[in-house]
Amino acid sequence: MTPQEASAKAERLCRLAPVVPVLVVHELAHARPLAEALVAGGLPALEVTLRTPVALDVIREMASVEGGVVGAGTLLTPEDVVAAKEAGAQFGVSPGATDRLLDACEAHDLPILPGATSASESMRLLERGYSVQKFFPAEAAGGAPFLKSLASPLPRIRFCPTGGIGPGNAMDYLSLPNTLCVGGSWVVPAAMVNAGDWAGITALAKEASGLG
Repeated sequence: MTPQEASAKAERLCRLAPVVPVLVVHELAHARPLAEALVAGGLPALEVTLRTPVALDVIREMASVEGGVVGAGTLLTPEDVVAAKEAGAQFGVSPGATDRLLDACEAHDLPILPGATSASESMRLLERGYSVQKFFPAEAAGGAPFLKSLASPLPRIRFCPTGGIGPGNAMDYLSLPNTLCVGGSWVVPAAMVNAGDWAGITALAKEASGLG
C-alpha cells in the first residue's frame, strides 16, 4: 500500500463520523457490547489503543461487530503493526511517526494516521505521501489556534486532532477547514463501561455523531 492509498483510505475513515472514540479497554467482556453501543450511536470508526493486555483480543472481538471499522491505536513498532493486522485491525493510529513504522504499515497494507505536532513533522509526512495525519497531543501542542495556523501554509494536509478534546472544545477543531474529525474518549466514560451502561454510551455517541 502506498502512502497516497493509505491517506485516501484514512480520509474515508475520518469522514464516517465527526468523532473517533479512543478506547482503552481493560475487560474483554466489554468489547462487543461497547462496540455495538458506539456503532448504534453513529460512531462506526473505533480506535482501540494497545495499552492493555487484552487490547489485541478486543480488536478481534470488535472486528466482528456489524457496521464497525476497528483500528489499533498507539502503534509504536513494526511488531505492533503485524500484531494489529493479524488481530483484524483495519487501520492504525500512532502518536508520532518513524520510517520503520511507516515502512511496516505500507508493507502490511495497514492504513495509518501518523502523528505530527509541528509544521516540520507534517511537511515530512506530506513529502512521503501522507496527506491525512493525526494532530497529537492536540491541546498540549497548541490546540485549535495552532491547527488553524497550519491551514493556509499547508493546505493539502487534513488532520484528526486527538488529546484533551471533549464536548466543550470539539467544535473548535471541527469548524476548521483542515480538520476531518476528532478523536476522543469522552464518549466512553470508565464508570459507564464498568457499569455496563451501554444505553448511556449510545446516547453519548449520538450526541457526538451530531457534531460538525
